[in-house]
Amino acid sequence: MKKLFYPLLILTFVLSAVAHFTHWGPVPEFMMSGLAILFAAGLLGKATESVAHYAGQRVGGLLNATFGNAAELIIAIFLIKEGLFDIVKASLTGAIIGNLLLVLGASAFIGGLKFKEQKFNVHLAGQNASLMLLGIIALFIPAIFVKTEHISTDNTMTISIVVAAFLIFAYAGWLTYSMVTHKDLLEDHVDTQADHGEEPSWSRGMSIVLLVVATVMVAFVSEWLVHTLDTFSSRFGLSELFVGAFVVAIVGNAAEHSAAVMLALKNKMGAAVEIAVGSSLQIALFVAPVLVFVSLLFGNEMNLIFSTIELAAIGVAVLIATSISRDGATTWFEGKLLLIVYVILGVSFYFV
Repeated sequence: MKKLFYPLLILTFVLSAVAHFTHWGPVPEFMMSGLAILFAAGLLGKATESVAHYAGQRVGGLLNATFGNAAELIIAIFLIKEGLFDIVKASLTGAIIGNLLLVLGASAFIGGLKFKEQKFNVHLAGQNASLMLLGIIALFIPAIFVKTEHISTDNTMTISIVVAAFLIFAYAGWLTYSMVTHKDLLEDHVDTQADHGEEPSWSRGMSIVLLVVATVMVAFVSEWLVHTLDTFSSRFGLSELFVGAFVVAIVGNAAEHSAAVMLALKNKMGAAVEIAVGSSLQIALFVAPVLVFVSLLFGNEMNLIFSTIELAAIGVAVLIATSISRDGATTWFEGKLLLIVYVILGVSFYFV
């Protein structure tokens, strides 16, 4: 399969381009774009893992989460340009719950089948839990106040801008805390020991080049995918909420899925948690707020007010992910619990 990866990567990308520019129809275009973005995200995951080897665990985890979210961010920007705000918010919701439940759950479950218990930095787990709660508070409070109907549309946008600015400020503080002032405290010694004797797939320069190439490929395929969503969802009677929260989110998070599970299989659960939880934090504290400001540039104002269903899903995901990961250890059973919650939410979203 490894030998076929690169030919299939090129083939799916070319077929996706042909399907888009020759107008094969929404369903074939969606399927080809979805398949192409999976392979492009796979390359993205492999490249970020290789770069992480040279940059170190902390920086590597950040790079993996950042470039893993590149597809999600790019897709969201194109959706905002089209004025599809409901799908954007649903995709952000799906990205958060997908990382906390599907990615973390699959990593803990599959890694737990190979290793009885997988441990990671307890202090990092505690800080992640606090940041996840901050994200929930920042999304819940504006929504509650706006739904009282005593706040005008203009004030709703003002609240969104202020909250978005402070979330970005909080994320910048977290980067400073985790990468500079308390870097040693958050280092995962289990993962550091596991790195000995492993060689990266490519040189430092080649890893960076492939990282850029993969990001560009994801950008193109994401745009082609977005153009098919409206027709695709109506053709199959799917709600925008389900398409955004599960279809777009799963495709957009393909890089995190593959990278985190592979790291868990190598007993690097700390790095897997860093990708899964770190990616969710980046979506809630950085990507979502940035999209509010991006919408202002396009002249289509998108607020930060999520629906009750979306808030409930995010709250549930944060609650169980925090409960399971806060002790700094995971087992296959805990991974199974996360996956069960994800399935429950998926079925519920499908019938909305």
